Amino acid sequence: MITTTRCALPGADLATRVRALDFNALGLVLPNPDPLLKELGQDVAVYRNIARDPHVGACIRRRKAAVKALDCGLDRGRSRSRIARAVEDILGKLDVRRIVGQILEAPLYGYQPLEVSWRGVGGLTMPISVEAKPPEWFSFDPENQLRLKTWDAPMDGELLPARKFLLPRQDATYQNPYGLSDLSLCYWPVIFGKGGKRFWLTFAEKYGSAFAVGKLPRTATDAERQMLLDGLEALISDGVATVPDDGSVELVEMAGKSASADLYERLVMHCRGEISIVMTGTNQTMEASSNKASAHAGMDVARDLRDSDAEIAVSAVNQLIRWIVDVNWPGADAPVWSMWDQEEQDELQAQRDERNAKSGAKFTNAYWMRGYGYQEGDLQEQAAPPLVPALAGAGAAPADVASAAFAEAAADPIEADTATLASAAAASWRTMLAQIQSMVASAADLTALQRTLTDAYGSLDSAQLVRVMAAAYALAELRGMSDVQDEAGP
Repeated sequence: MITTTRCALPGADLATRVRALDFNALGLVLPNPDPLLKELGQDVAVYRNIARDPHVGACIRRRKAAVKALDCGLDRGRSRSRIARAVEDILGKLDVRRIVGQILEAPLYGYQPLEVSWRGVGGLTMPISVEAKPPEWFSFDPENQLRLKTWDAPMDGELLPARKFLLPRQDATYQNPYGLSDLSLCYWPVIFGKGGKRFWLTFAEKYGSAFAVGKLPRTATDAERQMLLDGLEALISDGVATVPDDGSVELVEMAGKSASADLYERLVMHCRGEISIVMTGTNQTMEASSNKASAHAGMDVARDLRDSDAEIAVSAVNQLIRWIVDVNWPGADAPVWSMWDQEEQDELQAQRDERNAKSGAKFTNAYWMRGYGYQEGDLQEQAAPPLVPALAGAGAAPADVASAAFAEAAADPIEADTATLASAAAASWRTMLAQIQSMVASAADLTALQRTLTDAYGSLDSAQLVRVMAAAYALAELRGMSDVQDEAGP
């Protein structure tokens, strides 16, 4: 018989551990679903021994350093400036870089609780310390709530108060609130790598040097044989030995031992490559056949892994900021803390600006200062070219005078002699202005003036023609003002 039930509230969860047939939820503690921990019958503390492996430890430091190298800062957003300044001051006292390093333990173990200690200072309730605590001290209940295992509640754990523990996790889900541990993926490569090293050392010790073979007559006694054996041992360790007169010693090299040694080396290098893939996303440093293309692809994967770790840190820090604002300014908007790669952003912006500039965009010095951080005085102001800073004869045609003037304006003003240029251009200015003034005086209206200017300076490009017309219209306006003033009298 099939039965159906309806949920009392449309928004309530229907599939929960309390209602589902889940034998893992029969108790008050939800076991860690990590299959390796189930097989070993231990907790995440076993992964600390894995983290002490030299290669794993180096990968961990490299991974954390990539995140810590990012720039970070607080964005006010929609929060009030007073709140943003207070939060920034609080974060400055907490040493956020150290907190980020502790948060980055979460990808290693799956989850990393951090205890927040609060204290009232200067009228504000603020966190005075954020300290990471061992993950194995904590567990989750069927409601996915964090619990602390104590002497009073060693099995079920104690439910923790609100705003007391930050809980950064990697890929946590409803089914697995403990998150995914990267060190669990390194367990067997580390174990097999250690075993390969042990067999490799034994092989090197046994077959790395030549065998000393001693020969005695068949009639030799056991005491004589033992004496020769002791002498051979001294020969291997000290390089000297004594043998009977009727005995002999021969050093024998093992054939094919290098090929056997390569097997152990390949096993160790394979395990190290697996660890590198798990921890850094690439094994290019382990592969002898890597090339430039594969190295670039590996760098892209490592960058994606860095950004993923940074998102975990950013989420945890912003949760702390949200708590600070809720405790001191309930209901107010909180500023946002973020991390970014400034060099990467500058490169992308420079490429975009280069494409825009090729498309015809013109940028001001204010844009360069705002976008790239230049200071006042770093950029030279670009002076606009004058209307007609040209040299031409008084009898030249109007278009020739203007063309020569604008051609001279293209010269570098730093290399030109400023005084000579000013004095030499005076004649051209007078000639140009006289020509335009004559046209203005003879024109009946602005339409006629425009037609006259177009006929005289039509060979100029559009930009230069616009400047000439602007000067003519300005002269016409001044002439009209002068005529009105003359008619009005003193």
